[in-house]
Amino acid sequence: MSDGEYDYLIKFLALGDSGVGKTSFLYQYTDSKFNSKFITTVGIDFREKRVLYKSPGPDGTSSKGQKIHMQLWDTAGQERFRSLTTAFFRDAMGFLLLFDLTNEQSFLNVRHWMSQLQIHAYCENPDIVLCGNKCDLSDQRVISENQARELAEKYGIPYFETSAANGHNVSQAVEVLLDLIMKRMERCVDKSWIPDGTVRANGPFTPDPSEGSEGSRCAC
Repeated sequence: MSDGEYDYLIKFLALGDSGVGKTSFLYQYTDSKFNSKFITTVGIDFREKRVLYKSPGPDGTSSKGQKIHMQLWDTAGQERFRSLTTAFFRDAMGFLLLFDLTNEQSFLNVRHWMSQLQIHAYCENPDIVLCGNKCDLSDQRVISENQARELAEKYGIPYFETSAANGHNVSQAVEVLLDLIMKRMERCVDKSWIPDGTVRANGPFTPDPSEGSEGSRCAC
């Protein structure tokens, strides 16, 4: 696909405490590479990827596919950047919420991030995928899979154990989130729930956290 060839431009946001591996997760997804050197994200950054989305038809066969241009936004986890990052919540269509399986506090703070999403996202129940990252560090983990799954079930969201280091379940987590978004789009015929400027057919996109209003929120 060339730069101008896509059907939808979709924006995802990666959230979670500082150090849980958001930047490495997104870099692994877009470039299939891992940088072991920790670099703190300052404010907001983003990566991009093109994919072909095929939705299953009523007879079980796949559609011809839609060309998706994804912008994956990487947010700083530190408290001092919180007001900046939450300004981007309402413009995102889906959220990758990460915690560190070797850090109990990052797991406990998932509840805080969920409450922030309920306040600042485009609606009270946005599409979210929870990721317990660093599952490759099995000898250091302090959060069990059962604990994480129980929390995900409480919020009614999918859960994946991921590794930005070796790529385990990274693509699968993003693909499930994309599928949730595309199915929501199909259900909402008038597209009134979509944050203004976030999704459009082959058109320009300029992220501006100052845009948007309460009127653009959905009742879903």
